[in-house]
Amino acid sequence: MWSLLFGVAVSIAILIASNDEDAISSLLRHDVSSIILKIAIAVFAAGLFLVLFRERLTRAFEAALFWTVIGLLLAIVYAYRIELQEAGDRVLAELVPGRAAMHGRTVEIVRGRNGDFSVHTAVNGARVTMVLDTGASSVVLTQDAAKAAGLPMDMLAYTVNVNTANGRTRAAPVTLDKLTVGNLTEREVPALVVQNGQLKNNLLGMTFLNRLESWDVRGDRLRLRGAP
Repeated sequence: MWSLLFGVAVSIAILIASNDEDAISSLLRHDVSSIILKIAIAVFAAGLFLVLFRERLTRAFEAALFWTVIGLLLAIVYAYRIELQEAGDRVLAELVPGRAAMHGRTVEIVRGRNGDFSVHTAVNGARVTMVLDTGASSVVLTQDAAKAAGLPMDMLAYTVNVNTANGRTRAAPVTLDKLTVGNLTEREVPALVVQNGQLKNNLLGMTFLNRLESWDVRGDRLRLRGAP
């Protein structure tokens, strides 16, 4: 509104200051007066525009500011995506025992409430939960886990004697194409598949652990470090 009033005042002042009978014609004949008139008209038009569209301009400015802030936040998230992912993994590892928290080539797993390390793994792409068993010389799978991993069940030969919590039984030797824990992947891992009903939990044994650069238990955390 003030811009509108200022434009009107300047226009009136120019007309009064002119000594010719036809003030508008006089202003148009002189360069300086013509420039002043154009400025006055521009100010008038700008003031009128602001008066008529100030609410829309305010909303447009607010929208532009909002999307600018969103863009900056997305840029920050993208720049620190690795750090944020690691922080998220740590939080989930604390809340979900068995879930791997990854730090480069190191994977950390929190001990479960029952005192065991329940490890979420992927066997040939299938999700399989295993219990860490450093006394097991091999990775050991139940029938259900072996089926989920796509192993040829009809071709298994149960020729290896093993001791389980349910007593002595037989197991079939197999080779797992891929066994993954967190971001650690080992290929061609020897394993055993026990007969049906002979084992409650899958075991993460030494045929996987020996492939790693190192592994250790510190308090309630299992740390696995992959080979370079």
